[in-house]
Amino acid sequence: MVREDEDERLGAVLNEVGPRLRRIRKERGATLGALSEATGISVSTLSRLESGGRRPSLELLLPIARAHQVPLDELVGAPPVGDPRVRAKPVVRGHRTMYALTSRPGGLQAYKAVYQPSSEPPERRTHEGYEWLYVLSGRLRLLLGDHDVVLTQGEAAEFDTRVPHWFGAAGDEPVEFLSLFGPQGERMHVRARPRRS
Repeated sequence: MVREDEDERLGAVLNEVGPRLRRIRKERGATLGALSEATGISVSTLSRLESGGRRPSLELLLPIARAHQVPLDELVGAPPVGDPRVRAKPVVRGHRTMYALTSRPGGLQAYKAVYQPSSEPPERRTHEGYEWLYVLSGRLRLLLGDHDVVLTQGEAAEFDTRVPHWFGAAGDEPVEFLSLFGPQGERMHVRARPRRS
């Protein structure tokens, strides 16, 4: 069933190529003969392409796209690329503001977070997964097992979230950081450039 749907979509796209070729050629005021000279494709083949009597192929469409000076996508009517921007809506919980940077459930999750200073005592938690933190601005205090560290701008930490942990703003200023969180077994690594000798 899925295969049939894909075949129908492909057929619909291919059926539109001929009329699109004719429209683009006429918009440019070119004749079939002139296009044939520019591409090396016979007039009869060009005519059959435009009428739908010949199935388009890359070896036919590429020279036509070059002759018309248009991207290949314009000839085949590729769907427009959607807006790639992530429009994150903040989730505010107490002194924490989180922006989800990924939208797929499961797998690797990315967040931008801003934590305001808080007087609440740290409460360490554990859960399945692996986390990576990168400080954008401010200072981030991380309690991890027996460790109590403060990360500053440009510093990163990674850890297994089954180890009791807590993190928050260190001091009186907010901290802004990126968090990548993956299910158990997924690790995120940042490779530093090798030192120059």
